[in-house]
Amino acid sequence: MKLIALAAALAFSGSAIAQNAPQTSAQKAESPTNNGASQLGGYAPTAPLFSGTPTPGATVVFVPNTQTPTEAFPPPPPKASYPVCKRGQFDGCTQRGG
Repeated sequence: MKLIALAAALAFSGSAIAQNAPQTSAQKAESPTNNGASQLGGYAPTAPLFSGTPTPGATVVFVPNTQTPTEAFPPPPPKASYPVCKRGQFDGCTQRGG
């Protein structure tokens, strides 16, 4: 059984080695480039959020949010029914009494 597995591994590794052979200059010239990737945007912002630290002596104004926590983060609407919790489940269900 080990001999069959070894023979299969050698048969498949031979094709993998041929695929990973170094490319010739003609193959490199025909291969597509990835020049468009440098023009695409990513997760980073294009400009910083703040332009830097305020200058010394500048007046910095802090405006607190006028909403209450309940207004800013409203609770989800209630469900029509809540099933009994399974073992290890705590959210979206009714816990058994007792």
